[in-house]
Amino acid sequence: MIEVKNVSKKYGNFEAVRDLSFSVGKVEVLGFLGPNGAGKTTIMKMLTGYHFPSQGQVTINGISAQDDPIAVKNLIGYLPESVPLYGDMSAEEYLYFAASARGLPKTEQGAAVNRALAACGLEGPARTQRIDSLSKGFRQRAGLAQAIVHDPPILILDEPTSGLDPNQIIEIRALIRELGKRKTVILSTHLLQEVEAVCSRVLILNEGRIAAQGTPEEIAGTLKSPENNRPSELWELQLKGADAAGIKGSLTSLDLPAGFNITDVSAENMETGTVRLCFKINGTAGTESGESIFNWAVSHGYKIVSMSQKKPSLEDLFVTLTSEERRGKPLTKE
Repeated sequence: MIEVKNVSKKYGNFEAVRDLSFSVGKVEVLGFLGPNGAGKTTIMKMLTGYHFPSQGQVTINGISAQDDPIAVKNLIGYLPESVPLYGDMSAEEYLYFAASARGLPKTEQGAAVNRALAACGLEGPARTQRIDSLSKGFRQRAGLAQAIVHDPPILILDEPTSGLDPNQIIEIRALIRELGKRKTVILSTHLLQEVEAVCSRVLILNEGRIAAQGTPEEIAGTLKSPENNRPSELWELQLKGADAAGIKGSLTSLDLPAGFNITDVSAENMETGTVRLCFKINGTAGTESGESIFNWAVSHGYKIVSMSQKKPSLEDLFVTLTSEERRGKPLTKE
C-alpha cells in the first residue's frame, strides 16, 4: 500500500530525514516511535504529499506522491499534530465542509458525515456545538472525523492522542484499532504505551534514520551484544539450596557453546529462602541454553523454583536504540 525508497529531506543544510526505506501493507497499523525531532512529522508530510522529498521516492497504492500529489491526497485521511479546525463551526458543519472539500457528491455527504460523527463519538450535543467551545478531547475527535469522512483506505495520524485525558485516550485508541481492521493506518507517537496498545508493527526513528523496525520481538532479535556480535538472552531464576555469595562462582561451570559467555550476573538472597539469580548469555542457543542452565542447576544440587527467559520490553529497546551512545551509528544486524 505504501512504499518509501531511499527518501531524504533537507531544510537548508539540516537533514531531517536520512535515506529511509520501508513499506506498509493493507490492513496494518504501523507506529512511528521516536524522540522529539526524530523526523516523524516530516515523514508524514511527505507521505501525504504536503512536502516532497529532497531525494528518493514515495509511492501510495502505486501512485507517486511527487508526480500526482492530488491523487495521493484522495487516498489518505490526515490528522496533523495541530488539528486545523474552524472554531465558529459546529462539528457537523465542519464535517460537511470537509466532505465537500474532498469532492464527495452532495447526495453522499449526509451519510458520510453521520458515519464519521458516529465513529468518533460526536452524535450527542457536540454534534451541533461550536468547535471552539468543545473540550480538547472532542476537538481531537472532530479532527479525526474529518480524516475519515471520505472513507479513505489510508489514515495518517500525527500524535492522535496528544493532550487527551486517560479516558479519552482509551476511546481514541479503541477507534484506531477498529479502523486498523479495514484500513492502513500510520500513527506517530513518542508514547511507548501507544504503540503497544494499538500497533501491529513499529518503526523506531532516531535523528532522521530508521533505528529498527518490526515487532518488539523481531527488533530484539536484531540487536547484538558488543562482546560477540550476537543477540543476548536475559535469564532469571529462583533457586533453593543456594546462597548468593557462592552461586556466582558456580556459573563458570555452565556448559555453553563455543563463543558464548555470561555477563551482568546478579544474585540476591530472598526472604522466602531462595536466591534470585539474573544473568545475560551473550549469544542465543535457543532451547540449548535452557537445557544447559537446567543441567547446571541439577549438577550443583540447586532446586529450581522458577526459571524464565526475560524478553526485553519496548521501553528497553527504545532506550537502547535512541541512546546517546548509539547516535549516528547504524544498527548491527546478523
